[in-house]
Amino acid sequence: MIVGGSRGIGAATAIRCAEEGADVVITYRSNSAAAQSVVEQIELCEVNGHAIKADATDELEMVAAFAKAGPLDGLVISAGVFEPAPIREMTLDFWNRVLAANVTSSFLAIKHSLNTLNAGSIVLISSTAGQRGSSVYSAYATAKGAQIMFMRSMAKELAPSIRVNCVAPGWTETDMADSSLTELGREEVAKSFPLGRIGQPNDVADAIVFLLSDQSRFITGSTVTVDGGFDMRG
Repeated sequence: MIVGGSRGIGAATAIRCAEEGADVVITYRSNSAAAQSVVEQIELCEVNGHAIKADATDELEMVAAFAKAGPLDGLVISAGVFEPAPIREMTLDFWNRVLAANVTSSFLAIKHSLNTLNAGSIVLISSTAGQRGSSVYSAYATAKGAQIMFMRSMAKELAPSIRVNCVAPGWTETDMADSSLTELGREEVAKSFPLGRIGQPNDVADAIVFLLSDQSRFITGSTVTVDGGFDMRG
């Protein structure tokens, strides 16, 4: 199950899981056309795909989504928002909304997945901003840092039957990052990557598929940085 699987990294991950032979359920908040497009691409892989409309910050909707999804052996949490606000202009409503979209969604997804996920792997999509901080994106960076700490706590609490890890992407070409990359200039951003390019959703999706698979059977409580060497983190 991919929470927030209708676009960007979540959508890429859903399709990659299907390519590996998994039946995939995605949740989406509002864009039914995008969600249906992902389901169609999943089903092209000759596996089952299903989309469930659910706000990842609404507990009742998430309870219902997991009930519809049925038994699971893997969970990816991709819901979130990426928006800037200088501290002098930031409102409490903005702060609460960013933390809810990125942190509360992770809490609700893990809590209610445990009704049907008795063993397997959970992967949270964090960000390098949560490892190093980020000017103007301080609410987002704080939320992503909290996500990493929540992941580590869950890795201890849910072991040994469930493994819990994070991926931390750097700049990645998604619709969520599009306006920021346009403002900064894609060529300038690409120059800052030792590997010479901005990340693509499948770069991150491949790492997530690894963490979901038995190939990562002895990895839990870890954050895998997927940023083309941007921050040189291990």
